[in-house]
Amino acid sequence: MIRSLLTLGLLLLVARSADAQRGNYPPKIDDAHAHVYKKAGNVELNLYVVQPKGIENDKPRPAIVFFFGGGWANGSPEQFAPHARYLASRGMVAILADYRVSSRHQVKVVDCVRDAKSAVRWVRAHAKELGVDPNRIAAAGGSAGGHLAAATATISGFDEPSEDAAVSSRPNALVLFNPVLSFDPSTVDPSGPRIANFNPARLGVEPKQLSPADHVDAKTPPTLLMAGSKDFLLGGDRQFAARMKAAGARCDFDLYADRTHGFFNYRKAATPDFIKTTESMDRFLTSLGYLKGEPSVERFFSPTSSKNQ
Repeated sequence: MIRSLLTLGLLLLVARSADAQRGNYPPKIDDAHAHVYKKAGNVELNLYVVQPKGIENDKPRPAIVFFFGGGWANGSPEQFAPHARYLASRGMVAILADYRVSSRHQVKVVDCVRDAKSAVRWVRAHAKELGVDPNRIAAAGGSAGGHLAAATATISGFDEPSEDAAVSSRPNALVLFNPVLSFDPSTVDPSGPRIANFNPARLGVEPKQLSPADHVDAKTPPTLLMAGSKDFLLGGDRQFAARMKAAGARCDFDLYADRTHGFFNYRKAATPDFIKTTESMDRFLTSLGYLKGEPSVERFFSPTSSKNQ
């Protein structure tokens, strides 16, 4: 019992510490247009849409939906605002998704998955309004947000009964930053902080039902997976990548030497790890035909540029 309480306390401490780097809540994203994509009881959930500016294009654009991290307990859509602004500068419609978390809404992880599916479905259903190609929608996220992105692509069920199931909630590609991809306890480094507490009471269902690595098949969309070699969740990422390979699905696995959990985040300025992972995301999306040309990450985030602020 004491050990469980210590584990839970450490989990919350890690999530709250990460929150300080991930932005405020409610988020303030002045250059994005907010759309209510879902109402859950008295809670309205927004998608913050960053549209390309100054780029003429009369054809539907590819889109990407970002899900923030924070252990399904905390976090803010602001975490991926720098990524969204950059991809919008490259011509994509970039979307930051809010979803319910345990500290604010007393929900289980399965409810977070439901919200993530609703977000992707709403974007596809409103593709014409947003100027989006419904067949080129990527889902992305970090840590717990990476889990949610992967869940929309791999896990059947947990759709809201009130939504039109004829509109798919499955993205066409995945970009995952040190994600939680397996709920197998043996894949977690026991010496690391237990941000992934894999018990049914917390998840809301049996762990395997929400574990992306347990639902990989040949139809799993192309995936870019980025993780640090010292991430305590690396075992689950390796398991997912191996199962993708076995299924014949594309999984580009970028392993960053000596990096720990959250290494990719934007921290008041563009760090070398942020630049490198964002360039990798750009090249992956370019390989799918979502972008064209060479990455311009360093130029966009140069100290003289105010675009990312």
